Amino acid sequence: MSKAMRQMPARPDKGESGRVGVALGEAQRDPSSDEACDPLLEHPHTGLAKPKVGTGGLLEAALTRQNLQAAWKRVKANKGAAGVDGLDVEQTAQAIRQSWPDIRQALLMGHYRPSPVRKVMIPKPDGSQRELGIPTVLDRLIQQALLQVLQPLIDPGFSEHSHGFRPGRRAHDAVKAARAYVQTGKHVVVDVDLAKFFDRVNHDILMDRVSKRIDDAGVIRLIRAYLNVGIMDGGVVIDRHLGTPQGGPLSPLLANVLLDEVDKALEARGHSFARYADDCNVYVGSIKAGERVMAYLRKLYGGLKLQINEAKSAVASAFGRQFLGYALWVAKGREVKCAVAKKALDNFKARIRQLTRRTGGRSMAQTVEKLRPYVLGWKAYFGLAQTPRVWRELDEWLRHRLRAIQLRHWKRPKTIYRVLTGMGATDDVAARVAGNGHRWWRNSAKLLNSVLTMAYFDGLGLPRLS
Repeated sequence: MSKAMRQMPARPDKGESGRVGVALGEAQRDPSSDEACDPLLEHPHTGLAKPKVGTGGLLEAALTRQNLQAAWKRVKANKGAAGVDGLDVEQTAQAIRQSWPDIRQALLMGHYRPSPVRKVMIPKPDGSQRELGIPTVLDRLIQQALLQVLQPLIDPGFSEHSHGFRPGRRAHDAVKAARAYVQTGKHVVVDVDLAKFFDRVNHDILMDRVSKRIDDAGVIRLIRAYLNVGIMDGGVVIDRHLGTPQGGPLSPLLANVLLDEVDKALEARGHSFARYADDCNVYVGSIKAGERVMAYLRKLYGGLKLQINEAKSAVASAFGRQFLGYALWVAKGREVKCAVAKKALDNFKARIRQLTRRTGGRSMAQTVEKLRPYVLGWKAYFGLAQTPRVWRELDEWLRHRLRAIQLRHWKRPKTIYRVLTGMGATDDVAARVAGNGHRWWRNSAKLLNSVLTMAYFDGLGLPRLS
């Protein structure tokens, strides 16, 4: 399950963990290690074709040696789970060493058929689940190779208001744009949430928009094949006529192709807005104007056969809504600043509790090592927050929890007394903590703070949020 979660970008604003910022298909820095296992012993006829806009040749360009090697490095670095064939990255490398020439020929001739995606359900902090479709490693390689050719051609035509899954852009840019709009006096937000967007993408509408941007029959045919491929659930392949599964490298680019039509319509009317994937906020000066924009968006999305989630969407004060895990507030001098939204804070604590719930006899150093990636990622994502007090309180809460866990590890008063005196505590402090040893939470503050200090946790490598 944890491997499966690597197939999509981690979203700390939604309480998700993982390697933050590393998303399948996003044009980011190369992996730190270039020691990629290269299974692609190229067919002698694999050339160095370069894409020509409007004249075809894109599929040939995607299948060049250089492009495939770069795609393989990205797929290997993401370390995703196996698909329906049960083959992980290394096993796939072995499997396609000899078969790649035949696979490449099938791709060029239009005979290649992708494997069904494997259905995985990822739990959300609110108790619901998100469906993930895991392609085979081979199909992820082919999709990534396509992405690397298509993105440079398609992305420059996207709206400047779109920030999700694009080279050189990230969620922080969308949040900064939102803050700037509110600072200018546009204090009402049209907050739109699409209902199950990735599950409801209409294939015909999407392919029509794709075909207007690229002119290569082979690529169009292959993208359609990836959209139509079934999803395996419990050993049964279910046909799919809607949606683009989250988990494939191409999905974010295809989502942007479809939603760019709405972006351009809003731009034509001069609206101030920011979009990240299917999250879109439009900023206006009054509730009445916001209601007009909401009605317009219902029409635009309806034309794409997408549905607005009315329960989660609203026209409201920009200071009462969250965007990508952030909330806005007004500081002295009427300066608009960012804060971590309450839901994101709750998700953080829930995730920390989950990661530390069953320590299984691990040492404190091992517990901290398990927490470290998530805390670092969360801190990086919410680095725009301008609320020092909140950061300090989270730091205190996290260390308090770890102290309580440590007391539970020691268990017996004699052990608590012996270990604390060994760590330099006075006899009085050690005796008083040991005397209340079973009141884990209450006893893990105040006196224990003088022994298990901030410096102690720093030494273990626990990141400070403040």
